[in-house]
Amino acid sequence: MTKNLDWQLYRSFLVVMQQGSLSAAARWLGIAQPTVGRHIAALEQALGVKLFTRSTDGLLPTRLALDLLPHAEQMANMAAVLERMASQQFERVSGRVRITASEVMAVEVLPAILASMHQQYPGLKLEILPSNQAQDLLHREADLAVRMFRPGQQQLVIRRVGVIELGLYANRNYLQRQGRPSTTADLAQHALIGFDQPNEFIRQALKKLPFSFERSEFAFSTDSDLTQLALLRSGAGIGFCQVPLAVADERLDRLFPDHFSLGMDTYVTFHEDLRDNTVCKLVADALVDGLKQYLQA
Repeated sequence: MTKNLDWQLYRSFLVVMQQGSLSAAARWLGIAQPTVGRHIAALEQALGVKLFTRSTDGLLPTRLALDLLPHAEQMANMAAVLERMASQQFERVSGRVRITASEVMAVEVLPAILASMHQQYPGLKLEILPSNQAQDLLHREADLAVRMFRPGQQQLVIRRVGVIELGLYANRNYLQRQGRPSTTADLAQHALIGFDQPNEFIRQALKKLPFSFERSEFAFSTDSDLTQLALLRSGAGIGFCQVPLAVADERLDRLFPDHFSLGMDTYVTFHEDLRDNTVCKLVADALVDGLKQYLQA
């Protein structure tokens, strides 16, 4: 006898026994009739027996199927108990977690992740601190942080999410109005959107760019990532944007993807004292999973 059979096969068998036909079982399960038929065939093949015979009255269970029925019902009861226990566990998850992230991440990326998390765990209380200044996790200014750099403190638990790509973009209305630059040298004739005061990431990124991208050349300068993004979306000029964000925005068009591609290592981190905190770990897992899905966009 084959071991570790998929519970779905037994579930389909049980519903066919209860409903009396493949079509009725399919309606009850909310799946296609051929799928139910494949489940029954797979179970018969795995067990090496015949469970049903076909007649003018429909499917007739064999003696073995009748003997198997109470065991399938017992499995269904156990599955229902496990589902209720899991549901109750979700309901018991409660607590307050303070999350800090950059302005763009906190406003543009995290809300969908946090909303889904709260739907699953309604007892959670989530505090969101948007800030481009790194909050001190060691002094508990926040419980969890989404960082665009690898934290250096040894007392932190660090989980790497992946690399968020930055590209050079412009609103299509801007390009229609001002013309599309055909070479990187043409960018000097365009309205550029950039930083006001460079940080360490910006200083390192500037070394990788194939042309000068200096504050003195910007038509718009601001250290607010949200303001830069708003200027870009409004058609004010050309600037950098996270690629997953831009892909979801039909207004934005990427420029020189072979020349302008910067990567931001992304991490979810928290104080090691919270390593055994169930709620904190749960929120960290949800953030990592949600951010990985965002990167895949």
